[in-house]
Amino acid sequence: MTGGALPAAELWAVAEAAADAAAAVTLRHFRGRALLAESKAETFDPVTVADREAEAAIRAALRDRRPADGVVGEEQHPEDGVSGLTWVIDPIDGTRGYISGTPTWGTLIALRDADGPVLGLIDQPYIGERFMGGLGRAAWRGPQGEGALAVRPARELSEAVLFTTFPEIGTPEDRAAFDRVAETVRLVRYGMDCYAYALLALGQIDLVIEAGLHAYDIAAPIAVIEAAGGLVTDWEGRPVHDGGRALAAASPELHAAALARLAGGETACPEG
Repeated sequence: MTGGALPAAELWAVAEAAADAAAAVTLRHFRGRALLAESKAETFDPVTVADREAEAAIRAALRDRRPADGVVGEEQHPEDGVSGLTWVIDPIDGTRGYISGTPTWGTLIALRDADGPVLGLIDQPYIGERFMGGLGRAAWRGPQGEGALAVRPARELSEAVLFTTFPEIGTPEDRAAFDRVAETVRLVRYGMDCYAYALLALGQIDLVIEAGLHAYDIAAPIAVIEAAGGLVTDWEGRPVHDGGRALAAASPELHAAALARLAGGETACPEG
């Protein structure tokens, strides 16, 4: 099934309803003094009651409106579908930020077919910002109004702004590769979670580089950034739909320059 054959208006209505359902939960718990986080791994990987309740709310909204679709999420087992479409959801991307009170976490909702993500939504309900891409949309909505998403023009790698969430995740070789890019760019910022991808699609920054991702971490950002004119691959330039090491860039030229640095080479991005 191709993107052009999908019922775009219906699917976007479903995605937004699911995001609204999650927001009702996440905002109720956000900055709550009694919010407790438990770890899902030996290293600190927090999950809260808000994560679990928000995913349940999203799944309920999807089952009510699109019962034939599959669902893959962070907190519950996958649900198989028969439509050829699968929703890929992360109720709170950035739980570390969520439990710390920073408004850089978000809810991620994506829809994919056999070829990859066709729709993506990044929602930050505390700020009131929503970023949407795919199936004819490349748009944002927030407290200051709404508008079109569009990435920044190509620029030299030395002029680029790079964001990442966890530079310490991955192997020592992954960290060394990241550092090769970081030492070349103009500005690096850390700990932004999914909000970094939204800012790239909005035309505020140029690069996002991360490792250790799951499909639910990256599916929605792929759709949003591609709709805005950017590109997202793994560190070898291949599809990254199932997670792993991701490189998101505002232009092909900048993407090529960052890939070369990740691989250990030297290159420059021509101004354009």
